[in-house]
Amino acid sequence: MSTLIRSALLVKYSEIARTLGVDPERMIHHVGADRTCILSPDLHVPESWLAKVLESTEQASSCSSVGLLMAEAWRLSDFGPISLLLQHQPTLRHALGQVETYRHLLSESVTVHVEESDEIAVVHQHLTTERPNPGRQPVELSVGALLSLMKSMLGGRWKPRSVHFSHPAPASLHIHHRLFGTRVEFGCGFDGIALDRQDLDRPNPLGDVSLSRYAKEFLDHSSVGRQVSMASNVRRTVHLLLPRERSGIDQVGEKLGLSARTLQRRLEQEGEEFSSLVNDVRRGLASRYLGDHRYPVSQVAILVGFSEVSTFSRWFSAQFGKSPTRWRGDLLQ
Repeated sequence: MSTLIRSALLVKYSEIARTLGVDPERMIHHVGADRTCILSPDLHVPESWLAKVLESTEQASSCSSVGLLMAEAWRLSDFGPISLLLQHQPTLRHALGQVETYRHLLSESVTVHVEESDEIAVVHQHLTTERPNPGRQPVELSVGALLSLMKSMLGGRWKPRSVHFSHPAPASLHIHHRLFGTRVEFGCGFDGIALDRQDLDRPNPLGDVSLSRYAKEFLDHSSVGRQVSMASNVRRTVHLLLPRERSGIDQVGEKLGLSARTLQRRLEQEGEEFSSLVNDVRRGLASRYLGDHRYPVSQVAILVGFSEVSTFSRWFSAQFGKSPTRWRGDLLQ
């Protein structure tokens, strides 16, 4: 099954494409997508459509920052059905929690995770796709949209401490600096935004408890608030926990607020097995990281949940029919 996103992203794309001299309808047809996705913002369409459109538009327009231009035009209302709920959250911390709760209404591919230490908080944003590598454009778009949410809660003049991307720096950083207004680092181990920890709990002057409750009740009791599969939730959670070697069913269940037994039962009802889901995520991440020469095999082993390189190598050889080193060598030939 395809990973789905809300078509508002493609509606926003159509606005930006015209400014670049690209016909959005022709581009949509070129990548094999349905033109209705640029006309209605509330459809759920394959995430791959957006990725293909962004990549093709970059090639057609010679603009290397299509995703960032879309993010620059992003507004709180573009989050769709959950906009009212987000607007009236008491703090940014609460808003980020609601993004995770209702992420299926925005993009099934996006996972947001907050890590805190001392005076700094880092909001990690991870994209789960059918592709080994999500691609620079979708990643920059998603991080830029996250910044838009933060500014809606903290004020338009607010700036983060820094912005981080796992991909290499593009040739031009002009739009990056214009949008983020702070230090932007590339080749990092994650994609996300660093901010002062206290910003997570700064009171939102626009927050209204009654309107927040109303919005939540509407989402929970209408068809728009339907939940995604438990298997999808497990895959996202495993993506987050694998590098921490906490991807066992007990740890994943705890993250999802379920006992291991309940989680297993829910997966069985969907015809899924926990171990198979973990293995699928691990295979995808292993091929993604090994395909990037910046990651030594020892680091790839850690990123996919192995403390020993030898254990990782045995697992990889059983899965792919060759050692990690040979697989990488064949890929880069």
